[in-house]
Amino acid sequence: MTIDYTSLALVAHDMADAARAAILPHFRSTGLITDNKDAGGYDPVTQADREAEQAMRAVLTQRRPTDAILGEEFGAQSGQSGLTWVLDPIDGTRAFVAGTPTWGVLIAVGPDTGPGLGLIDQPYIGERFVGFGGQAEVHGPLGRSRATTRQTDDLSEAILFTTFPEVGTPADRAAFERVATSVKLTRYGMDCYAYALVATGHADLVIEAGLNAYDIQAPIALIEAAGGIVTNWDGGPAHDGGRALAAANARIHAQALALLNAST
Repeated sequence: MTIDYTSLALVAHDMADAARAAILPHFRSTGLITDNKDAGGYDPVTQADREAEQAMRAVLTQRRPTDAILGEEFGAQSGQSGLTWVLDPIDGTRAFVAGTPTWGVLIAVGPDTGPGLGLIDQPYIGERFVGFGGQAEVHGPLGRSRATTRQTDDLSEAILFTTFPEVGTPADRAAFERVATSVKLTRYGMDCYAYALVATGHADLVIEAGLNAYDIQAPIALIEAAGGIVTNWDGGPAHDGGRALAAANARIHAQALALLNAST
């Protein structure tokens, strides 16, 4: 199947614009409506999450009615084209509720074998990162520029991100710590913005666990278009979620992967 990602990118930008318009009136508002999806913890969903996904789905209904959709808030919708749009209207809802601008809108599209286009949008800052076909760009307050990953050679010079300090299971945390103790700098709590920083050459690694497909598909396509690599912790495909290792280049990826899988 030949896929025209240039045309799909126009649709993705319109979807991101629609999501921005739906979300921004709610960000840092005193009347934000928030529900908790996790009875045993805190997994918030807001009115903004739902409205943004509805806005993106409305664009697809008009522009791409035969494509399938997988969204965090409204689930799966079948299609006939062989393409699936994978949507996370607000990745980092905890950050959104806390008022920090590290959350983002995630949009990916591709066949079942994985995403070919990825877009990360940060509406409040006004930055948008998009990649497909071996090229990635950032659009922001300083204009438009090409996004490329950096060529750090050794973990001792690398910058590492993860969202939650506990990462996953105790074994996952131990594996993460083997990498974290080998890098120059480790930072926490950046949600999808961390992947954008890898794509634009400001960081080298993101290591996470417990992901869903809608958390990782847009970062995969963006980072790969910018020159990086994203796999699971076994070195295989990560587009179905689970444990993910995103790296700026193959050298850093191989070093991090070896430590993740090292025996204790």
